[in-house]
Amino acid sequence: MTAGITGTTHAVDAATVVKLLAAKPRLLALGEPTHGEKDLLELRNDLFRQLVEQEGYRTIAIESDCITGQLVDDYVTSGTGILDHVMRHGFSHEWGAFAGNRELVRWMRAYNDGRPTSEQVRFAGFDGPLEITAAASPRQAITALHTYLAARVDANLLPCTAETLDRLLDSDDRWTDSVAMMDPTRSVGQTSEADQLRLLADDLVALLDAQTPHLIATSAPDDWDRARLYGRTAVGLLRYHFWMADTSPGRIPRLVGLRDSMMAANLLGLAERGPTLVNAHNSHLQRDESTMRLGDLPVRWWSAGAIVSAHLGDEYAFLATALGTIPHRGVDTPAPDTIEGRLYALPQRSCLVDTHGLTAALAGTTPAHRVSPWYGYAPLDPAHLAEIDGLLFVKDVRQSPILQSSPNT
Repeated sequence: MTAGITGTTHAVDAATVVKLLAAKPRLLALGEPTHGEKDLLELRNDLFRQLVEQEGYRTIAIESDCITGQLVDDYVTSGTGILDHVMRHGFSHEWGAFAGNRELVRWMRAYNDGRPTSEQVRFAGFDGPLEITAAASPRQAITALHTYLAARVDANLLPCTAETLDRLLDSDDRWTDSVAMMDPTRSVGQTSEADQLRLLADDLVALLDAQTPHLIATSAPDDWDRARLYGRTAVGLLRYHFWMADTSPGRIPRLVGLRDSMMAANLLGLAERGPTLVNAHNSHLQRDESTMRLGDLPVRWWSAGAIVSAHLGDEYAFLATALGTIPHRGVDTPAPDTIEGRLYALPQRSCLVDTHGLTAALAGTTPAHRVSPWYGYAPLDPAHLAEIDGLLFVKDVRQSPILQSSPNT
């Protein structure tokens, strides 16, 4: 069995990735089964550098706040800002503390230095302004959209004034109350003010769409892209806050699904701009339905990758990552009857696996589903193998040099 699997493994490099895929995808996604591990971030950085330099990918998108990510994009494209500030304020989920992310940003800035805009590599966060315990106020997104439109269209077409938005938004603390994630009665998402804001956000996005020819003609491309991002985010956040105030059993599944729907919309927006590399948790990028448990509650939802794949077909490709051991997390040698265990028996420290060949090599067997003793690592589901375009396997993960934050899938 090991001999058959050996023939499916290859070096982890851009040339191999391209050979595994039927065609060059517009969105090439690299998933990870846990967050922040040094070895995974280093492999991602090496692979993404090659794909930028050799295959012409021009955006790198990661699972981080789409609004604050603009700080990072400004820095890597024009040098605006100071690196320490950018890493602290340009990432959500505390991702800016990871050395691998800092190195990625440093490389992108160095790569872009002296290059014309058309040849530069861009940065994007594609997550909503959401944390596992809270959601951002919609203020920044909806006011930025209103400001953009107010500068370019007849004032009589605007559905409201900036003062009206400010009055309805009131204090941002009302929106960001972390208790509301566990207690829907603390959410302001279904107040009369929030209802009015949802209608106004819808009208502002409709105006943005109705004025498309004029706005494209009178806006820099980046301003137009960001206005659309603000529109998607304002509508998405207000919808998310609405369902935070829900008390039905569908509340959590709906919120999880809404988050990935926002991610998918942002990825499709990036795909319009050009070839994009994506990095996030496997559960956000896989084609199969995603699942998790919150206490006794099973939660199922369609990931951003599943939604994007339904829209883009072969122009979306998904490379998953699986691990052998994470000793500092108590994740020991995988059982030999799991996919991870069979790959662990190979000598390579890391490899890229042809999943079609692996499926053929495993024919007639039923690999066991690995169970992780640590909640922060999600093992590979053997049932998902057919919907994965390639599998990155890392044998042993070394301890990262910084204190990890809690995983936020």
